[in-house]
Amino acid sequence: PNHPAAEVGLMVGAKGGVHAPVSACASGAEALAQALGMIRDGRADIVVAGGAEAALHPLALAGFARLRALSRRHDDPKGASRPFDADRDGFVMGEGAGMLVVESARHAADRAARVHGRLTGAGITNDSHHVAQPAPGGTGCAAAVDAALRDAGLLPEQIRHVNAHATSTPLGDLGEAQALHSVFAGTADDIAVSATKGAFGHTLGAAGAIEAVLTVLALRDRTAPPACSLERVDPEIRLNVVGRDPVALPAGPLAAVTTSMGFGGHNVALAFADAS
Repeated sequence: PNHPAAEVGLMVGAKGGVHAPVSACASGAEALAQALGMIRDGRADIVVAGGAEAALHPLALAGFARLRALSRRHDDPKGASRPFDADRDGFVMGEGAGMLVVESARHAADRAARVHGRLTGAGITNDSHHVAQPAPGGTGCAAAVDAALRDAGLLPEQIRHVNAHATSTPLGDLGEAQALHSVFAGTADDIAVSATKGAFGHTLGAAGAIEAVLTVLALRDRTAPPACSLERVDPEIRLNVVGRDPVALPAGPLAAVTTSMGFGGHNVALAFADAS
């Protein structure tokens, strides 16, 4: 698993350390959490971090099919990945990559870099519950989000956007929704929640990094991205889910959270703020 990281390290001349966290579907997000730690600790001035995955292989597909984690909507492949939808029945595997350049504010200023957003906090927890099912009530995910907010020095009411992990599985989406309600309580209705796996499927180890990129762009462009395939939000979800059209984010300072949950109980949450 370290080989892609090693190749990127050789390409960019990385000297502060080359790492390859392996945390299932939270791997890309955990890479960004590690990058934040390297910057804060002074181990690096600038870090290239993210995730990539190319798992569309018969063996991988067979394994997830055996777990009954995949959608069986074969008659409507374009609409099969439908996070938070009342008729969701599993995820659709995808392939892709997402990378961010994370650097200290001083280093960015010295090279006159264009700053798209700020990575302000990270939270990492584990469910210790089940290899594939989230902890009841999404308690592990909630703890990760709460830790990310505390790390960032943000209050729940300051968050205006969430890019949810939302894979389109019945239990996973519900557990995550319960986690967000637990953390954001009375302000959940004010948060635009995007479920972007409706557009590109579940890219496994790359998902957290891709969704971090989308979160930064959402803050930069002040627009929450659409869910694409959403038809009817599950009544049990009770979140302000962005539908098939993008939603403008409010004026003023913006902060957002993205969540990642992986088989094995891994939970990672990242907090971001706009560049202002």
